[in-house]
Amino acid sequence: MTARLLSGKRIAITRAREQSSALRRPLEELGASVVEIPTIEIRDPDSWQALDRALACLGQFDFLILTSVNGVRKLMERLKACGQTTAQLAHLQVGAIGPATAAELARYGVRVDFVPSAYRAEGLLEALDGCDLYGKAFLIPRAKVARDLVPRVLREGGARVEVVEAYQTALPSLTPDELARLLTPAPELITFTSSSTATNFARLLREYRPIPANAVKAASIGPITSETARHLGFEVVLEASESTIPGLVAAIADYFATPGSQATQLQQGTASQPRLGDPGKLE
Repeated sequence: MTARLLSGKRIAITRAREQSSALRRPLEELGASVVEIPTIEIRDPDSWQALDRALACLGQFDFLILTSVNGVRKLMERLKACGQTTAQLAHLQVGAIGPATAAELARYGVRVDFVPSAYRAEGLLEALDGCDLYGKAFLIPRAKVARDLVPRVLREGGARVEVVEAYQTALPSLTPDELARLLTPAPELITFTSSSTATNFARLLREYRPIPANAVKAASIGPITSETARHLGFEVVLEASESTIPGLVAAIADYFATPGSQATQLQQGTASQPRLGDPGKLE
């Protein structure tokens, strides 16, 4: 990748503040001027009761599925709080929805048994294809609001699935003046790394109206996020071919390096007219 390829380009990041550096750093190394507009704040659930109860009977589960880095961190936090260690996870088949989640589990010394080739719910189900799910018990600690595809399909296959809230996401407090300042001058691209970042950014635009949604050129980490962003009224001009932060950075670099590439033509094939305010789907 050419050094300083993004020189002079202003790119906005909408990730949670504590997670923005993983995307900010490589973009800045390529010369981009990066502005952080955090649209997500990671908070503890209203109660730890459900997760703690599940951790107290880990022996009853066969599979542990983690769908985000945040889910891993909160799980490990509660293991420690409950006086347990990762040794209690040794008997479980552990699945991670993507390499970042797998790397976070590895950081805690947890063996990951499978990572899907497509880093979203559909890929996770493909990775389990061929497994006899009947009677198997799955524990899925995740965000309060998330897609129901995985639990639904697993249950249809005869599995017992316990979904427990490990964290919740909220919209950080941001004044109209702060948002207007962050969006001046307007970024060439605004990155969305999940459906919730797109949804929350749309909420900010609806409330404060610094710029219209259709003026935003969006860079999406994957197809579910792209679908949500389009329904919210954003013009998705590129989508990472691999739904990871490195994949998104590479797609952004390609977008600016070759303006006539497939990435820039992505929005031309959009079938439906986006409507600002539609809820979209959360990853």
